Amino acid sequence: MNSKSIDPDSMNYGMLQNQIPNSSQKLEKYVGEVTWEYLEPHFLNDSLIYIDNSLCIKSVGNAFAQDDKKKVEEWLKKGDALKPGQAHAKYWKEANSTFIALVVSPFVIIQEKGNNIIN
Repeated sequence: MNSKSIDPDSMNYGMLQNQIPNSSQKLEKYVGEVTWEYLEPHFLNDSLIYIDNSLCIKSVGNAFAQDDKKKVEEWLKKGDALKPGQAHAKYWKEANSTFIALVVSPFVIIQEKGNNIIN
């Protein structure tokens, strides 16, 4: 490693012909369909963020990744994003709900599967 290789992305993605992926491409690797059973440990660790189906999960993930506090606070204030409570967990478990989930460490952003907007 030479002194010019400071950017960790350039090291991690060097095998991709020096094409460093943008934020959306990085987030794409961490989105998928999951069951409540998979999410329950994240709920117990207080790391879940539930978002309304009217929001694009990738846009929300990007806002979290970019630490866009203004957007996140707006969603929280409107109720479009929230930390789920015990009532949510109980309902989702009993209903065998499925979700679209996106990991943006330390959070797991989730939307109940249905009319999700993921583009």
